[in-house]
Amino acid sequence: MCAENYNSKRPGSCALKRVFAGCGDFQMRAVLPGLLPGREIFVCWLDGVVDGTSVTEDILRPVTERGRTGFFLSAARLIDIIERGAVYSYTVQRRSTLQAAAEDIVNGCCAVVFDGPGEALTFEVRTKTGRAVSEPTVEKSIKGAKDAFVETLRTNTSLVRRKLKSPQLKLSQVQVGRESGTAVAVMYVEGIARDSTVRELLRRLEAIDTDALLSAGDLEEYISDSPNTPFPQLLHTERADAFAMQLLNGRVGVIVDGLPLGFLAPGCLPAFMRVPEDSSGHFAVASMLLFLRWVALGLSLLLPAAFVAVSMYHQEMLPTKLLLSMTAAKQYVPLSSAAEVLAMLLSFELLQEAGLRLPDPVGQTASIIGALIVGQSAVEARIVSPIAVIIVALAGISGYTMPSHDLASAIRLLRFLFVLAAAALGLFGLMAALALLIWHLASLESFGAPYLSPLTDADGRGALRALLRRPNRCNRLRSPVIAGENRRRRGNGGEK
Repeated sequence: MCAENYNSKRPGSCALKRVFAGCGDFQMRAVLPGLLPGREIFVCWLDGVVDGTSVTEDILRPVTERGRTGFFLSAARLIDIIERGAVYSYTVQRRSTLQAAAEDIVNGCCAVVFDGPGEALTFEVRTKTGRAVSEPTVEKSIKGAKDAFVETLRTNTSLVRRKLKSPQLKLSQVQVGRESGTAVAVMYVEGIARDSTVRELLRRLEAIDTDALLSAGDLEEYISDSPNTPFPQLLHTERADAFAMQLLNGRVGVIVDGLPLGFLAPGCLPAFMRVPEDSSGHFAVASMLLFLRWVALGLSLLLPAAFVAVSMYHQEMLPTKLLLSMTAAKQYVPLSSAAEVLAMLLSFELLQEAGLRLPDPVGQTASIIGALIVGQSAVEARIVSPIAVIIVALAGISGYTMPSHDLASAIRLLRFLFVLAAAALGLFGLMAALALLIWHLASLESFGAPYLSPLTDADGRGALRALLRRPNRCNRLRSPVIAGENRRRRGNGGEK
């Protein structure tokens, strides 16, 4: 039999043995349907990938039960009966190619193989082991839901469906990765999301040609409009309620099997400054906190560069008492303002990286001790001035207010470039660097949406919508840049 099926591309016992040769977890068992001699079928699975109890109770027991399948003589008829309900599993697929049967097996299916017809029936009996749904660890939930995404695709999609109980919530699934075969689900609300965005996202996912899709960076780099920019172009969240909120705003979501994150497109800069709690509290308090985040963004990006420019080239801009205090503190410091700011920024990044890489108890201790020793010792040794330490610390603290870690990382990178521009040309260099940054951001798009939207909307009210949170009763329409035909959020109309 094996010699006959050696070059066969149809599923068979010997063909599957050849495909999974060297796989110690591959299991194959020959059974007699109805325990009657004369016909033999093969049950194949990967140990650890499937649930052994389900294989026993839902597949082996009904197949071998007397009087259930044994009196059917034709192999084709036996296949038909098992497919139509002789086996208890809730899903069944008939596979006539070896590749399709093998893919089902590695994805958690048990295959019942018939050598004569060269066909296989695959039943999903995936193991239930995995991390349970728990509270979010990065995006803290104060007044929102406490369930966060996990590494299992179907668990994540079910969490979203529990939030949006509507048949208009659609799900399209593709596989990415020649070796990993990672399942990727695209979720959107029909009528609210733009059809063009859905089609373009599916096209980019299907065009990915890589060995494996195992990290978030693999996905973002392949489907982003401008992968060379340091600014993030896909929103990501670990909270199912935040994911559902963005779907109702007209965005299209992507959930990857194995990643406890949900990605959303298009991603615009103002969206990275918002958090789900903005819609949970009073609009005045949420507006104040949102505006404070924008101020912190400007401080984190511009404050070190502005200090360098003013202290090196434009001392006349400082009040006399402040200038005298800074001069006295810097009298014995051998480094220039640009050098000490760059040194302190570099030390700040090293301490942060060390705190992230070390175990939690050691990392926290090392960060605190390192900050105290480096800052205090550097000032006492008169290597840097106290004002430089204050400026760098204030810029670092402002960066921690960013809701998006990717956006904060981009700001940290640009902070060095702005300091170098200020050290070269003073405020002129700083303004030139800022103009180039605005030009770069204005030239970016994410799935057809301007990256600075709604700041750049023609009606002039987009800036207020980006910087402040309007009351829910006034927020009646979705953004025309993101949403599709159904733009009405509540009420019978109203201002945009």
